[in-house]
Amino acid sequence: MRTLVIGDIHGGLRALHQIMERAKVTSNDQLIFLGDYVDGWSQSPDVLDFLIELNQRQNCIFIRGNHDDLLLSWLNENKDNLMWYKHGGEATVLAYTKVSDAVKKKHVEFLQSLSNYYLDEKNRLFIHAGFTNMNGIDFEYFPEMFYWDRTLWETALGLNKNIKPTDYNYPKRFTLYKEIYIGHTPLTRIGKTVPLQMANVWNVDTGAAFTGPLTIMDVDTKDFWQSEPLPNLYPNEKGRN
Repeated sequence: MRTLVIGDIHGGLRALHQIMERAKVTSNDQLIFLGDYVDGWSQSPDVLDFLIELNQRQNCIFIRGNHDDLLLSWLNENKDNLMWYKHGGEATVLAYTKVSDAVKKKHVEFLQSLSNYYLDEKNRLFIHAGFTNMNGIDFEYFPEMFYWDRTLWETALGLNKNIKPTDYNYPKRFTLYKEIYIGHTPLTRIGKTVPLQMANVWNVDTGAAFTGPLTIMDVDTKDFWQSEPLPNLYPNEKGRN
């Protein structure tokens, strides 16, 4: 059995189909989705439909992303959120004009069922964004930071490579878990489109919401497979660009 981790999808169902095919995913594989299933490309409701169906025949773990939480708030309250609209929500709202109330209810149930994180038996943490408490996830005072934080990745990215984990000034957050897998902050921001490890943090968000591909990675071997860049799959859409 492989354990495969999937980066931020952002409504790109065509890309999700591609990586499943290219990685030759079977029913024996465990799939860990890092969140942000929606907002960006036009197929956000279709992505949720696919994941709900996939969960019936596959060992899946679904982590909560900030965009998933924003969609849940909109589905429950139907309140305008202009900031959300500007960051991918507009495409999602438009897509939901074609979705029945019964399907919306299923999507609400799915979004409510998402996990804030997953810690496996090998002490590998899977989380959308990060955590801020130096003692780890069990001590996080604000659970929203699990899907909104950027300090974990920014700290890893700026860490002096000459500092050893045994040094007194090495960030304690990086000593708590064997590996940490995140999405949330697209690697296209630093000109990368493949998974990147900094310290013990692996960022698997390869910019599918923007100009990059979607990525699926084997957490044991670090082999990975990617879709075409999303603009190639949705040539008549802008995504979050």
